[in-house]
Amino acid sequence: MSALYFRSRRQLFDSRDKLRGQKVQLVESDIKPADRYLMERFITGGACITGEIEEAGSFRDIHNARLTSEEYHPRLKSVSIDIETNFAADTLYSIALYSESESTVLMVGADADCNTSFDNDSLSQRYFADEGLLLTAFVDRIRLLDPDILMGWNVVNFDLRRLQEFANRAAVPLQLGRNQETIIWRQARESTDRFYALLPGRVVLDGIELMRSASYQFENFSLEYVTRQLLKRGKLIDDVDQRGQEISALFESNKLALARYNLEDCRLVWDIFCREKLIEFAIERALLTGLELDRYGGSVAAMDFLYLPQLHRNGYVAPALEQLESTNMSPGGYVMQSVPGIHENVIVLDFKSLYPSIIRSFHVDPLALVVGLEEDGAIEGYDGGCFSREHFILPSLIERLWAARDEAKARNNAVLSQAIKIIMNSFYGVLGTRGCRFFDSRLVSSITRRGHEIIIESKKFIEAQGY
Repeated sequence: MSALYFRSRRQLFDSRDKLRGQKVQLVESDIKPADRYLMERFITGGACITGEIEEAGSFRDIHNARLTSEEYHPRLKSVSIDIETNFAADTLYSIALYSESESTVLMVGADADCNTSFDNDSLSQRYFADEGLLLTAFVDRIRLLDPDILMGWNVVNFDLRRLQEFANRAAVPLQLGRNQETIIWRQARESTDRFYALLPGRVVLDGIELMRSASYQFENFSLEYVTRQLLKRGKLIDDVDQRGQEISALFESNKLALARYNLEDCRLVWDIFCREKLIEFAIERALLTGLELDRYGGSVAAMDFLYLPQLHRNGYVAPALEQLESTNMSPGGYVMQSVPGIHENVIVLDFKSLYPSIIRSFHVDPLALVVGLEEDGAIEGYDGGCFSREHFILPSLIERLWAARDEAKARNNAVLSQAIKIIMNSFYGVLGTRGCRFFDSRLVSSITRRGHEIIIESKKFIEAQGY
């Protein structure tokens, strides 16, 4: 292999395109230069910048700067936001903001420019003559509060998307970024209705996406259902299924009731985030994987971030996606046939992190596979896979994460423990997806088939004892 280095991103991209045009096979060329810079220095969530600092007006120049990894847990300032519209979502009624120090509802209404405070429920309500003035006030309020995080429920694909449409119609720049930047929108490749919002200087966290990434499971993820399950309370409206009509009726006849309803939705989201420590979970996950706080999936990217630097230090580079040769799919988990009837004296046997345990014990690992195929006395896997006893990365990574999880449990840090568990369990899923550069049926079969074997042999052992 030859490694090519460039002084600018433009040089890198131009050269990459030229080499591809000449049918030169490139590996790891899809990795963003900034990501590679960070991962090769093991910088995930926190970083330390050192150098010679020189004051230059309101800025600082740092000469001979160096960037190194640093253990850092930030305390981030958040605000929960929610909007109310008519049923068609083409008319804006109000915007609510809630935090530990904020309980404000901005609403379109005839009592324009009239500020009203209701001390009995800590609600501050302001009216504006039209949507444009309301949006301007919302932007000003965000600038004044200066939060690190905007949180909500389906906040990106409903609240912020609708606000962007209203702002475009009213010719009001939706400058919610830290330095008055507008939202940078990115459309999902898999869906024309799904968007991602980049807010320079801030992070937008969606409660639904964050809870799904933390492995929460509900019958449905509506705010009403989740809050009833977790908080034992719900929306301030009688018929939730017909709330569109009721919201419009309240806007016409009882704006104070609508304001309270709007603010309570914000408070419900805030209380879920606090109760389940979702921001702390996002921070811990970022510190472990190097992924951004608002990157909800990203298991493949996390695998690259953790694995590639170790692979390079072993003298190897990873294959490109187009180099994948494996076409076989591995079997899923083993499902034992049940014995119908009513049984007494039933015990439950749960294998602790079965797939991570198999990866660790049997050295199921991309590097171990490449080396093991040429090594005498390698550990036999399935589908022709053999794994080195000496050269491996993933088992060591899991061992470190396992120890960190045990320590987190000992310190009663349930958030960190859950983040580590999700990352460990994701390794099998990543190895089994064609979107991963390490996809190989010999890897995933050596995990799932070994799981089959362990369960079947355990069953035989128990039955041999007379049970």
